[in-house]
Amino acid sequence: MSRFESWAVTHPGSVRSHNEDTFVDRPDLGLWAVADGAGGHDAGEVASGMLKQALEDIPAGLSASELLAQVRLRVEAVHQALREEAERRGPRSIIASTLVVLLARDGHFACLWAGDARAYLLRDGVLAQVTRDHSLVQELVDAGAITPEEAEGHPRANVITRAVGAAEALELDKVSSRLAAGDRFLLCSDGLSKTLPDAELAVLLAGPGPADRLMDEALSRHATDNITVVAIAAG
Repeated sequence: MSRFESWAVTHPGSVRSHNEDTFVDRPDLGLWAVADGAGGHDAGEVASGMLKQALEDIPAGLSASELLAQVRLRVEAVHQALREEAERRGPRSIIASTLVVLLARDGHFACLWAGDARAYLLRDGVLAQVTRDHSLVQELVDAGAITPEEAEGHPRANVITRAVGAAEALELDKVSSRLAAGDRFLLCSDGLSKTLPDAELAVLLAGPGPADRLMDEALSRHATDNITVVAIAAG
């Protein structure tokens, strides 16, 4: 199984005037990504833009293992470049971006991420979140301090604990598994996942033109953050 169809769209949202999100849509490689410039930091659009460029420049013709190695190498290079640029700008400067990457090849997929940009898998009508947020509220949920329902409206819901460019060492979590015919994936920035509940994500992801439909629904809810949607269907 190596044929994919994908749809991708990004929008500043209903409130913000500029967009710090970017996406990568490379079905020819089996590579997709969403990057969200970290809110509250300097030049988030620079960070997400550098990640987009680095991943889009990966050449065709690589094996699955070579592709994964290239993703890791290029993201690490961006991480170091962002750290160096932040150091030049001053001791309090941070230039960072969340990132979620999906690779699919030869009947398998792998997902790598840092931050709260998410990946979901829709299989046989059931939506599952593949990633686990690197965020303060997720840590509070894990510790039993708040419930998942309380996390949704928490006043510090935008505080992330990991991002490319943020800490001295870069950590990317990774999940991998087998693909199944009919699988659909959703990669998105938190502007989407914090606006639409999972049940609606599942319904819209299953239908035709899922990226535009998800975007339209999020904008109809007056999403306050940038929104990026990448949907992938495995043939």
